[in-house]
This record gives sequence, C-alpha cells and structure tokens, in this order.
Amino acid sequence: MAQYVAPLRDMQFVLHELLDAERELKQLSGYEEIDAGTINQVLEEGGKFAAKVIFPLNHSGDREGCRLDPASHVVTTPKGFKEAYRQYVEGGWPALSCAQEYGGQGLPILLNNSLYEMLNSSNQAWTMYPGLSHGAYECLREHGTELQKKLYLAKLVSGEWTGTMCLTEAHCGTDLGLLRSKAEPQADGSYKISGSKIFISAGEHDMAANILHLVLARLPGAPAGTKGISLFLVPKFLPDGDGNPGTRNAITCGAIEEKMGIHGNSTCQMNLDEATGWIIGQPNKGLNAMFVMMNAARLGVGMQSLGLTEVAYQNAVVYARDRIQMRSLSGIKAPDQPADPIIVHPDVRRMLFTARAYAEGGRAFCSFVALQIDRELHHPDAAARSDAADLVMLLTPIVKAFITDNGWVATSEAMQVYGGHGYIAESGMEQYVRDARINMIYEGTNTIQSLDLLGRKILLDNGAKLKKFGALVTGFIEEHGSDEAMNEFITPLADLGDKVSKLTLELGMKAFANQDEVGAAAVPYLRVVGHLVYAYFFARMARIALDKLDSNDNFYKAKLATARFYFARLLPETAMLIRQARSGAANLLDLEAELF
Repeated sequence: MAQYVAPLRDMQFVLHELLDAERELKQLSGYEEIDAGTINQVLEEGGKFAAKVIFPLNHSGDREGCRLDPASHVVTTPKGFKEAYRQYVEGGWPALSCAQEYGGQGLPILLNNSLYEMLNSSNQAWTMYPGLSHGAYECLREHGTELQKKLYLAKLVSGEWTGTMCLTEAHCGTDLGLLRSKAEPQADGSYKISGSKIFISAGEHDMAANILHLVLARLPGAPAGTKGISLFLVPKFLPDGDGNPGTRNAITCGAIEEKMGIHGNSTCQMNLDEATGWIIGQPNKGLNAMFVMMNAARLGVGMQSLGLTEVAYQNAVVYARDRIQMRSLSGIKAPDQPADPIIVHPDVRRMLFTARAYAEGGRAFCSFVALQIDRELHHPDAAARSDAADLVMLLTPIVKAFITDNGWVATSEAMQVYGGHGYIAESGMEQYVRDARINMIYEGTNTIQSLDLLGRKILLDNGAKLKKFGALVTGFIEEHGSDEAMNEFITPLADLGDKVSKLTLELGMKAFANQDEVGAAAVPYLRVVGHLVYAYFFARMARIALDKLDSNDNFYKAKLATARFYFARLLPETAMLIRQARSGAANLLDLEAELF
C-alpha cells in the first residue's frame, strides 16, 4: 500500500533558502511579525494532518466513491471523509490565509499554498471539497455587497460552509459564451435562476452545513456571448434571519458523473429550477468577477498535480529500493541478494529523477507565484504590487498547464517503476495516474491555458509581462555568468532565454498574418516557457547547493544532482518544442476535415 511523508525539508529549503520568505514577508503590510519558526510550525502541523488524517482515506475513498440518493438528491461521501473535514475545520485550516476581519488567521498565501500541496499529495479528491471555498471567499470579498460579505464570508472562512463554481453546461464546455441558464429578476432584489450545470466539483455533499454555489447565468435581454453573462450567489439552503441554513433552495444534484479518477469527489450535474439567488458584482460582468475564482482554481489545479507528483515519487523510490530484479549491468551491487534492487538500473533512475525533478521544480515555481500573490495584495509600494500582479497573470496558465502536463508524465513514470505491480490497485500507483489525468482537462484545458499565455498574456501587450520575468532571468545570469562552477546551468539558461525571445517575436509576426499560427504554436510554446521558468529556478537552487556542499549535508548533494539531471535530460525537450512551434499551421490545417 502507498505511503506519504510531507517533504518538509525541501519545503523549508524553498521558502527560507531560495525565496527568503521571512525577509520578503516582513516587507508586506500585515506580515511584519511572520518568522521562520511560525512558518515551520504551520508546515509541520499541516503535514501531520495530511499524512495521518486524510491520506489513509485516499485509497478507500477511491474504491468506495460517492453515492447519490435520487429521491432526496443527497450525496453521501466516502467513509471517513466527513469526520476528516470536521477535524480540518476544528484545526482552523480553512481560515489559514483569510482576512482576520472575517475570522481568518491572516497568514500568507505562500503558507496556504504549501499546505495545499500536502493535502493534494494525501488525498486530492477529499481536498477538492474545501479547495474551491477559498476561491469563493476571494470572489465574494472582491465583488460581493456588504450584506453578502456579512452573511457569507465568515461561514466560508470557518469552513462551516463550502463553495463551488457552477460554470459550464453540456452544450458549451469551455465556450461559456454559449451558456443558456437564465436569471429572472424579482421584486425583492433576488433572482430566480433556472438551468443545468455539469462537471461541478463538490456540487453536493454531506460534509458541510451549507454549500454556496457561484452560478453563471443570463439576465433577460442580455447581450449574446460572454458579454451577457452575470454571476449569482445561490445557496443550497437559504439563510434564515439569524444567518443559519433555512429553507432548501431549488438547486439539486441530478447525477454524479462516472469518472476515470477522483472517485472520492462528487462531480455533479446540478439542476436549478427557479432557485433563489443574488447577483454578485455588475449585470453582464459576471465573467470578470468569476475570473477571481477561476484563476484561484487554476493555481489550485497546478497544486493538485504537484501533490500527486510528490507522493508518486515517494512511493516509487521506496519500491525501487526494496524490489530486487536482475543484476546491475556494471556488476553485482547486492551480493547477499539473489538479484540487485532495481534502483541500481539506469532507466529506473531516469524515471525516479524525472518525477523528483518535476516535483522540486514545481514546488519552487508554485511557491514563487504564491509569494507574488502576497506581494500583489500587501506590498506597500504600488509599483511593486503592479509588477507582482503582472507576474502572477503571466505565470498562472503555466502553473496550470505545465505542472499538470508534468504531473501526468511523473505519475506515469512512477507507476512504470513498479512494473506490473503498478497497474494493480493495491499498490496505489494507478490511482495517482488516473487522478492526475483530469488536471490537464478541467479549469480550462491545457490548450486553453496555452492560448491564454501566448495570445493574451504575451502577444497582446507585446511581451511586456514576459520581459518582466525575463529581467529576473537576465539579472541572475549577469550575477553568476562569470562563475565557472555555474557554467553548466548558466549557459543553457541564457541560450533558452535568447531562443524564447526570438520565438516570441517570430510568432508575433506570423500572428499578424494568420491567427491560426497562434493556435498551432501555443501548446509547444507554453512548454518552452515553462522550461525557461524551471531552468531559472533550478539554476538558483543549484547555486545554493554548490555553496553548501562543504556542509556534508546530503540534501544539497541530492539537490545539485537533481538540477544536473534536469538540465541534461529534461531541458533538451525545448529543442523539439521550438521546432514544433515554428513549423506553422499548414501541417495541421491543410488536410480537409472530412479526410480525417
């Protein structure tokens, strides 16, 4: 059976040695008292909860799944899920990074981000129940009325109530401009909302007293397309005069999707039959308001795959050390055994290193982005807030797409380490592969993320946001370029940075003539930029490791070896990707559709 230990040492390395989190956070309003001891204590306690409370429910929850009573529309979650959520709430975990004025603990997003990595490693399906609540909190906090904030935010912060986002419908998928759900205004200022939504994660469950659904729908006479979408708050139970769950609202679960993975989470078809709701933000501006929650969800999905990458890696290493099979090609390594442990074989090392590198690179990357969110929200200088916001905007689609692509590769490689045993449910590995596959699809497929990165985040502003990240890369190269010990990292990093600049300019010129060129190049382009990001962080981590090698701490030896593997074995993928991105749209579009 699988096992999990929170990677506290590497988390502390990233936060304290790579990002210098204590110093960075002390510069931000509200975080002046944050210190490394507090950060470490929260990580340790979060790791205990993840490993001891929800990890033991991962395999059983996958096997049991959720159950819907068609008569009452009540969903029962797997055994132990509800009790684990009670412990989560009692521990104050939902409130970790929420504002103190609503009952939160007021700690950084950076710390909440690390908590969610551990939760996702332990049990992605369970983590999805509270996972969307923070996005609902942020959306209401930014766009809700004062009455809505008073009624709902404290309940979301405490975890007493959870939140969902009800976006897509069967006929429209990602193209939300096609949605048909209707909202009819009422004399009392509320709305009657009707329609059907699909793929609603945690849309109905028995873990919290109430569920707050954020629903996209159209007002009468609204413009067609995305410019005619409004956002509504639709509670499962309408609050009574005291703010407690009252009358059952007309929003119900019609079915639970039969899925390939994340069986422990109730992915629901939700039906609204003149359900009562209230508008959030301005009429016909709902998609803008919902993007607060959608962007939070996209970052969260990246964390899901990072969590799966880490736990799959951990288990593959344990298996590779114990499993004996054949002898090493270079001679017997375990003479007291009838065969050598498979960890001595070069290709097993390749698979383990791949998962390890994608876990460590993803952890550094996600933590950096989380710190930028804290800077965007709390830095006293407006220019610093603006720069951080630009970096978050640029990097969000890369977090979602690059990390989930890598998570699929890493979990597949980790399962392969097990050979035939990896394909058997008892090992736990095949579940990680199944769970990882959805992360490339929902919250905007990775193709959508790639189009967003190249089309909106880069070409639309002539690469201004990309240049801000490029300035970080260039600054590091200039600082360490003359260091001979860093040459194996600096040279390929500088080379890739130059190639990204040239590729971006070339694609921008092509796009002027034919927008299909953007669609044809977007997916390989995102992976190229993703590798630039990882190369930057691995070069920085290698610099730290080189400085600490004399400490005789094997952690730094392993960190340096992982960085070298990444640059030697994974970064070269960019050569192929650049050729793909440059190859143009014709090789994709010249064949008539009917000939496929």
